[in-house]
Amino acid sequence: MPSNLFKTTDFWLVHSLRLASIVLIALILIRILRTVTRRLVPTAGEGIGRIARMREQHTKTLAGLLYSAGTAVIIVGSILTALPEFGFNITPIAAVAGLASLAFGFGAQHLVRDLINGFFAIVEDQFVVGETVRIGTVVGRVEHLTLRRTVIRDIQGALVSIPNGEITQVANLSRDWGQIFVDIGLPPGSSSDAAVAALEQVSGELRTDPAWSPVLVDGPRVLGIESFGASGVILRMQLRTIPGRQDDAARELRRRIQNRFDQEQIRWSGVQRVEVIGSPALQDLLEQARSAKTGS
Repeated sequence: MPSNLFKTTDFWLVHSLRLASIVLIALILIRILRTVTRRLVPTAGEGIGRIARMREQHTKTLAGLLYSAGTAVIIVGSILTALPEFGFNITPIAAVAGLASLAFGFGAQHLVRDLINGFFAIVEDQFVVGETVRIGTVVGRVEHLTLRRTVIRDIQGALVSIPNGEITQVANLSRDWGQIFVDIGLPPGSSSDAAVAALEQVSGELRTDPAWSPVLVDGPRVLGIESFGASGVILRMQLRTIPGRQDDAARELRRRIQNRFDQEQIRWSGVQRVEVIGSPALQDLLEQARSAKTGS
């Protein structure tokens, strides 16, 4: 009888120590996971901007997701490790779980692809809420971002929901700087040298204007003649600004160019030329209409 009691005591003592070790290891792993995920979130200062706050919030969301998923994995692994200590055979359970995960993987492969792409989009900081992006043919402002989908408000004001699994290429239009090219057409017979000199003056005035100098990153620069032919000469200018202001600066640049050309009487192809090619009878009819209009 005492020997059976000692055997029973040893059995429960050994299993209790194993269970305690499993619980202790699980708690340590959860504590390490919490420390690691907290370090993923940078400490923000008081004067950070809106985009930086959005990026910080996304990082916190991602860290919370990693902590929750990692904790669930640790708990499930601990339970499966502890079940044999109570006399359970986990082989059938593992087999059923494997089949269930395989069936879920086949049935929800699009969902899994969306989640994986969304995860890497947030981790790699490809874009955040508030930035302007181009995804495929859709250009607009990111209104909402989750692991499954990205919601964009396009230039017509419509909300476009794009599954993250369908995003293969993203152009972020809100990072670093934006660039635009401005073309100026000159009719045949115009002096390109005088036009280039006028464009250089306009560029210098825009760069030194206190209202526009904070917007400009580089330029405006007169690149020179882009093309020429029977219809005239095309001059090209390059303009680089802070993100999202390139169109505004280009409009101001065009306005100043028009005023300068008008002051210096430089001809530019602002009026479209239409040449009618047809039968002599049609040309005579047009000539008569033009003569009648002039006579009136």
